[in-house]
Amino acid sequence: MDWYALVFELIDMRSFSNLWYWIALAVFWSTTSHWIIGVPFDLVQRAMKHEEAQADLEILVGIHVRRIVYISAWAGLWLLAIGFFMLTTLAVTGFYYHFEFSQAVSFIAFPMSIVALMSASTAHRIETNAIKGEELRKQLKRLRFYIQCLGMASIFTTSIFGMFANLVIGVRG
Repeated sequence: MDWYALVFELIDMRSFSNLWYWIALAVFWSTTSHWIIGVPFDLVQRAMKHEEAQADLEILVGIHVRRIVYISAWAGLWLLAIGFFMLTTLAVTGFYYHFEFSQAVSFIAFPMSIVALMSASTAHRIETNAIKGEELRKQLKRLRFYIQCLGMASIFTTSIFGMFANLVIGVRG
């Protein structure tokens, strides 16, 4: 029995026809839209009704905002350069050399990098303006809304490209 053939028969390495890829994509976006700047969104909702939850929210947001601001000040340029290098490598290997795994990872990594930039921008805004209370909740809700819109556009684009890739592979295959 050839284990290599069995594993690759059991786990389809063509990403867009693999159920696990679509499950991972859904989990990525579900998790990303729930954890806003490292804070669970249910805490934001509870903070509207309970003062102790608002205090917890402000403490937790403060911790994560200071962490994000520190990391972006300390290593932000390096992280940006490494991120662009990785995204460019994925794009070239995926879309120029037609490596499907790189295409699939690109459809996850590129929007997630936009989410990281939006989160860092919001963290800097919260830190700079010392936002608290109702305005803090509005900022977090707005960021979540933008992340959800980006997620819907990303999932739609990924599914259209994935269907196209499966049709082209099906015709070639």
